[in-house]
Amino acid sequence: MTAGLAERVIARDPRGIARAISCVEDEGAACAGLVRALFGRTGRAYLIGITGPPGAGKSTLVDRLITRYRRDGFTVGVLAIDPTSPFSGGAVLGDRLRMPSHATDAGVFIRSMATRGHLGGLARATAAAALVLDAAGTDLVIIETVGVGQGEVDIVRIADVSIVTLVPGAGDEVQALKAGIMEIADIFIVNKADREGSDRLVAALEASLSLHAAGPHEWRPPIVQTVATSGLGTDDVVAAIDRFRAASSASGRRRLRNEYQLRERLAARAIEYIERDVLAAGEFDTILDQIAARELDPYSAADELLRRAGLKLGGDSGAT
Repeated sequence: MTAGLAERVIARDPRGIARAISCVEDEGAACAGLVRALFGRTGRAYLIGITGPPGAGKSTLVDRLITRYRRDGFTVGVLAIDPTSPFSGGAVLGDRLRMPSHATDAGVFIRSMATRGHLGGLARATAAAALVLDAAGTDLVIIETVGVGQGEVDIVRIADVSIVTLVPGAGDEVQALKAGIMEIADIFIVNKADREGSDRLVAALEASLSLHAAGPHEWRPPIVQTVATSGLGTDDVVAAIDRFRAASSASGRRRLRNEYQLRERLAARAIEYIERDVLAAGEFDTILDQIAARELDPYSAADELLRRAGLKLGGDSGAT
């Protein structure tokens, strides 16, 4: 089944791609086999991450970017990360509600993904879903995060370029000064630039960037003003992405991405093993109760479980 599904992805069969993304979202044994089958066909797509607070107009901006890139003949995949529905467990928003004008375009694949409780503005399977689109021969994969704050910055570990979208009049002048947002942005977009206060937001960003002065050969994030509803500034965004792509080495960012994914997979597999082969039925809940009652601390509990799993510790993690 895995080989057949991989062949459908490589052939860019829309239903095969959709099924493959569902497979990696489930994170089962079939997911691992599918990733193994596809991995050698990946590494060509350019991943564009778009993040920012709720209401910044990210989806409208993505819609405009799709139109612009399709005009130039590029195939585009979109992974739109949404909050999880408390009823279905799926994404709250649907693909066609976001970008209906591209729903019938064979050169565009749009998928909404639920966070399923994963922090950082992304779904846990985002990287694997991007890999599926990459294997399908997609030129550009746009990853739109769920509306995030300054601490939710996982997009930098996945995307080749990270774009932070802000809007005037939403307190973003203050948010922009906080280190998390400043450190992940390769490009800043001030959307809804026709609103009052956009100049103040641009000035605040410029002031913040001056405090994080780059060296003479380092990339200084540009600030692009857009009005996504009309498409104003879309060409400038594409030009900024092209400049960053030409100026930066993708290998460094992709090494970071590979490290992040490897560490995530190691942690997940270790937890799976401990829950399946080390813990007795109901024991995990018992340990949680002991921690809540302050009868046991999390460090000692973790060390004991790792010891029972046969993993050697590099020292006393509880030492002060």
